[in-house]
Amino acid sequence: MERTDSCPCKSGKTFGECCAPIIAGEKKAPTAEALMRARYSSYVSGDVQFLRKSSTKEVQKEFDERASKAWSRSAKWHGLEIISTEKGQEGDDTGVVEFRALYTANGEFCNHHEVSTFVREAGDWLFADGNLVGEEPIKREEPKIGRNDPCPCGSGKKYKKCCGQGK
Repeated sequence: MERTDSCPCKSGKTFGECCAPIIAGEKKAPTAEALMRARYSSYVSGDVQFLRKSSTKEVQKEFDERASKAWSRSAKWHGLEIISTEKGQEGDDTGVVEFRALYTANGEFCNHHEVSTFVREAGDWLFADGNLVGEEPIKREEPKIGRNDPCPCGSGKKYKKCCGQGK
């Protein structure tokens, strides 16, 4: 990826102005959000070594470089959406970033929605943990009508013998 290309994290800056110097180790991420953006861009650019380096020691122990590289290469990346941040600024020691990473894998559009926790150790922001956010289940507005319940149309018949016939 060229440094003059638009940054994959959708910051509006070029890759060279935004995430490339952080991934290359030329500059420290000033905030937890900046580190999150660089981590996303490292997946897009295929530099998964940065993912290990930008994680706490506990996360590094579980890091699977081959799987990360395979995922990085197999996905078509569409962008990063930062939903919210909590702390994670230059004077903080912890931060939380909620985001969506949008990509296509195996022909299917995916929305990776996560809340990530970051810590600052020795002046460096590091990824500490991430929790996936599930989509809200569809909730029924009316109560469920059983087959043997009275039909809600008011006919006096059981639902299965009236409006529920054939369902």
